[in-house]
Amino acid sequence: MLDDSLKGQLRAYLEKVVRPIEVRAFVNGSAKSREMLDLLNDIASLTDKITVETVEDTSSRAPSFALTSPGQTINLAFAGIPLGHEFTSLVLALLQVGGHPPRVEQAIIDQIRDLDGDFTFETYFSLSCQNCPDVVQALNLMAVLNPRIKHVAIDGALFPEEVADRQIMSVPTVYLNGQVFGQGRMEVEQILAKIDTGATERAAEKLKGLEPFDVLVVGGGPAGAAAAVYAARKGIRTGVVAERFGGQVLDTMAIENFISVPHTEGPAFATALEQHVKEYPVEIMNLQRAEKLSRNGSFFEVALASGAVLKSKTVILSTGARWRQMGVPGENDYRNKGVAYCPHCDGPLFKGKRTAVIGGGNSGVEAAIDLAGIVAHVTLIEFDTKLRADEVLQRKLKSLPNVTVLLNARTTEVQGDGKRVTGLVYEDRKSGEKHTLPLEGIFVQIGLMPNTEWLKGTVDLSPRGEIVTRAHGDTSLEGVFAAGDCTTVPYKQIVIAVGEGAKASLGAFDYLIRVSAPAENEEKAA
Repeated sequence: MLDDSLKGQLRAYLEKVVRPIEVRAFVNGSAKSREMLDLLNDIASLTDKITVETVEDTSSRAPSFALTSPGQTINLAFAGIPLGHEFTSLVLALLQVGGHPPRVEQAIIDQIRDLDGDFTFETYFSLSCQNCPDVVQALNLMAVLNPRIKHVAIDGALFPEEVADRQIMSVPTVYLNGQVFGQGRMEVEQILAKIDTGATERAAEKLKGLEPFDVLVVGGGPAGAAAAVYAARKGIRTGVVAERFGGQVLDTMAIENFISVPHTEGPAFATALEQHVKEYPVEIMNLQRAEKLSRNGSFFEVALASGAVLKSKTVILSTGARWRQMGVPGENDYRNKGVAYCPHCDGPLFKGKRTAVIGGGNSGVEAAIDLAGIVAHVTLIEFDTKLRADEVLQRKLKSLPNVTVLLNARTTEVQGDGKRVTGLVYEDRKSGEKHTLPLEGIFVQIGLMPNTEWLKGTVDLSPRGEIVTRAHGDTSLEGVFAAGDCTTVPYKQIVIAVGEGAKASLGAFDYLIRVSAPAENEEKAA
């Protein structure tokens, strides 16, 4: 099942295994069961440390398989065939079950082992979801380290009845002890923060004891990472505080226009950014949301939602942006119940169903093209009188037989039955007539909104909420700089954000030199 090249790579990884791995495969005679067994036997043929036991099972969770090691209490399983984005999750699970140490901080390992309670996690994923592996890998790690934690990762496409019964319309969706625990991308720190009572308070106390920074970067996307690297290379005390390191890049499927990198994916790019920053003495404070920026004497203060307050001589704002919502009745009520924002992640859950895409730019048209290969029908709704996507994308869209394009149309309402989306209402902007479109899924692709609400009244913002910046990245507040998608700089691209982050950092360093020079001269004169 695996080609020779992949087998060679996997064999090299499995050499790191230090203890036996037992795989218990549950099969039911189906073609998918045979496919899963082929995969497991291919893997077992690469090392004598893996054995596979086959168990006939007619339960709803077949094909599936569990991983453990003799003498260990490990409750880790995959329901389905973890290929695609999840193949990495399988490889990491094998290594960790086989005793290879995980690449996480010791403090995280200790926190997982010290958890008090019984936790049974179930994660529903799709093989095309780039956000799912982070959740699967985090929970797998927890199941390896703590015997009271159980985790099964479930391919929703292979268990449609289970998905329908639990009304899962977004991946990843995580259940804890039979109840919905969370949806969307989560890292191990985020999961721990939700189940480890007191973790937030402990983190806040730790942050309160930090000395003031020379440069404090707020935001951990491409702009923030570049700013941190450039500041740290100047030898000044640098910190990065971020709600989630990587930012919007984590939700990006393919990156093919970052110069010198022909192709990568968002999560991999975000990991590379963080690793680069960690090569320097930068204080990274992840999972922390900034709520207020103010000046107190010679320092700026950034108040966090956790209760901590960080001080710095200069601040670089790189808070990025998030998907813009339609802002119509029913949208929030049916978010993750038919209203979605990632066609790559959630598209497979709508196989054979009727969907709509809101937005006629590149993102919207690309989403419609992708969905057309999965769903029964796609209706693309564009507010303008014409599509704004590149011509090559428009030609592809027009060639698809199961796509309808509605121009000069405004979505006015999302309809549902209380559990899931059943349709949407749109207005013909020319005639004023309203129409109801029966469907099961709505994918919103109408651009980005800057994460700057917390800065209103502190720095100058444009009518669209973007931070107004000048030539050196400086803002209306002296000593505060900004970079990336949260600013007025045009063309929201990763490569531009990186350059703007570097520029803002150089601007902040230049500012520090100029404001500190007079004080130093006065000391010498005295």
